[in-house]
Amino acid sequence: MIIALKSTLDLKVFSPSEPVGIIILFLGLVFTGMIFYIIYAVSTNKESLEDRKIRTKKESLQQEKIGKLFPKKK
Repeated sequence: MIIALKSTLDLKVFSPSEPVGIIILFLGLVFTGMIFYIIYAVSTNKESLEDRKIRTKKESLQQEKIGKLFPKKK
């Protein structure tokens, strides 16, 4: 079975010194880099400017509603 498989498929095409092998290695490196970047981006939890604006707007709206419910007595 193995001998028949080797004779039908030329496995030298996938070696690291052949163009197909180089492309496979390059795609593997790109994919691995993307995975590490995603893990880094998620772990640092950086907040975008839009997220900050939305959060501060919600907080100010919440404070305004609380101020209406509980007015300060003078």
